[in-house]
Amino acid sequence: MNVFVAGASGALGMPLTRALIARGHHVIGLIHNPTNAAALEGVGARPVIADALDREALLRAVNGVAADAIVHELTALKKPPFRASGMATTNRLRIEGTANLLAVAKRIGAKRIVTQSIVLGYGFRDHGDRIITEQDPFGEVSGSMTDAVVAAMVSAETQTFTAPEGIALRYGLLYGGDGGQMRELLAKRGVPISSGGLLGWLHHADAVTATLAALEKGRPGQAYNIVDDRPATWEEVVTTMARAFGAPSPRRLPGWLLRLFAPYAAAFAIDTSMKVSHAKASTELGWEPRFKTYRDGIAAMVADT
Repeated sequence: MNVFVAGASGALGMPLTRALIARGHHVIGLIHNPTNAAALEGVGARPVIADALDREALLRAVNGVAADAIVHELTALKKPPFRASGMATTNRLRIEGTANLLAVAKRIGAKRIVTQSIVLGYGFRDHGDRIITEQDPFGEVSGSMTDAVVAAMVSAETQTFTAPEGIALRYGLLYGGDGGQMRELLAKRGVPISSGGLLGWLHHADAVTATLAALEKGRPGQAYNIVDDRPATWEEVVTTMARAFGAPSPRRLPGWLLRLFAPYAAAFAIDTSMKVSHAKASTELGWEPRFKTYRDGIAAMVADT
């Protein structure tokens, strides 16, 4: 299969590119920064350099390209977003970027599109003890700063489902492939914690295997929850990560201060609680997380850094 990976040099895009090539697929990797071209070429992928938000330039860049599928992994998250403004460009990539990739799909002949979504689209709130499945409403808004983020996720999914074979993967909170960045932030006590609810988590390596399974086995028009087996709090995960890296204990802030200092982070780290099931992905895609809990994933993260 010829696969066009949008965001091929990212924390998820790069290992996905390697895995696709290892499975015998051919990869065309969309990147924004030309300095990342050599890394893609080094693993056997063909780089395409363009701004995903510039439709005309993007379409020019893919002239002569042919692909069977597109994987949309475009984000602009260089560090954990503490304020809603930190999500602005990623929101545009989910809305405008998805529209532009649909135009690319027509240009290059790709029928299958697999797009990155996030379980937070079920709503930034306390969902209680019930288990969330793909049958639950997606796109719940709350009249807060998180509404723009949720709307962008819904836009990415809705647009993707207009493709002949559109599939959405609702990842948990991703970690693992960003070990160097997190080690540096934790060493500076730059990731605050506070008591809060449960979240779904996912190691980048497990996101890669789920994406491969969706490309090869996913049913068109379907969304799949992709999380590990054990929800955990932001406090648990960040504290365990700091300890594993030998970093100082994270700075603990009372809820009111975290909401003031990092309002967007507080919206999920404190105010959101959800127990998400990946049973559909297990049944239909044959996928299971290698790292069943964040503890397993963090141990691998540290070993790989």
